[in-house]
Amino acid sequence: MTTTDNAVSPTQAAYPGTMRCLTKHHAGVGLAYSDSHAIPSVGPRDVRIRVKKVGICGTDRHIWEWDQWASNRIPVGIITGHEFVGHIESVGSAVTKYTVGQRVSAEGHMSAGVDYNSRTGNAHIASDTTIFGIDRDGCFADYIVVPEENVWPLHADIPDKYAAILDPLGNAVHTVMSAGVSAKTVLISGVGIIGLMAVTVAKAAGASRIYCTDINPPRLELAKKLGATDAFDARDGSWIEKIREETYEGVDVLLEMSGAPAAMDQGFRALRNGGTAALLGLPAKTVHFDFNAHIIFKGCTVLGINGRKMWDTWYQMEQLLLSGKLELDEIITHEFPIEDFETAFATMISGEGIKVLMDVNS
Repeated sequence: MTTTDNAVSPTQAAYPGTMRCLTKHHAGVGLAYSDSHAIPSVGPRDVRIRVKKVGICGTDRHIWEWDQWASNRIPVGIITGHEFVGHIESVGSAVTKYTVGQRVSAEGHMSAGVDYNSRTGNAHIASDTTIFGIDRDGCFADYIVVPEENVWPLHADIPDKYAAILDPLGNAVHTVMSAGVSAKTVLISGVGIIGLMAVTVAKAAGASRIYCTDINPPRLELAKKLGATDAFDARDGSWIEKIREETYEGVDVLLEMSGAPAAMDQGFRALRNGGTAALLGLPAKTVHFDFNAHIIFKGCTVLGINGRKMWDTWYQMEQLLLSGKLELDEIITHEFPIEDFETAFATMISGEGIKVLMDVNS
């Protein structure tokens, strides 16, 4: 069981009332480290969490590289990061569900909870959604403030390194579970971080056979190690016919994780008529796509997947982790102190690391 550690770090002791953090300090490449940022205040219904570990994700890479999406979305000066585990350090006067010392993570999508989707079980696509680390200060810091409604209390048997990556794991679980993969043949196109997570989730969820495609041979080998029946280099399209021969004229389920136009086209070609496609990957720009052949005449069901379904996905994640059926250790490849953030990002961006964590507080 993880115990609470409320000790103040040496850096914090040297700067009372301030904290360490990583900020998007300018409209350009990189982040900046600060050890004198003001500790955020707590509103009546807020929880302030002392961050222990954080994960670096693809969105953080976009912000680091300051690409077109990031430059149009991210406010300069924001504290970045949205994957974390920590302990509650203080609570607002109106908070009733949580107490100081609890080990928690949090759902990063925030909503007032009053629009149509929030009130009908689909808060993950609420019209007023904001995201911490993108629209407001995130978790690459000693402390983060989160609305009480977004806090997720952690089971004692879930290790910190898994608890720190519930956000991306939730993307994988949401995609897999929405498509209903039990006893089905599954194609996962794109085995980046979330695609690899989808392999082990699909295996745990009872997929009969799992096929994967990518252009990264080491990732394809890891996918097979995690439970894929076979894995193919997407640059050689001959695999499509092989899959169609081994299945009932194509796979039952396509899980599209890459966002690459060529991979999307191949995935739908490998999907059987009447199959289901769950799309999580984000194309960098508008995609030319054959709707007639791939959707209308194929009669398939297409699901757009965004974030994690609140709170169904979180309960599913917890049960999958507690079952011991998920294999995540080979996906989490590196951990660095937050002070070594430049090395951490370089390791992730270069492809040397897969899921890279940063340690913030012990």
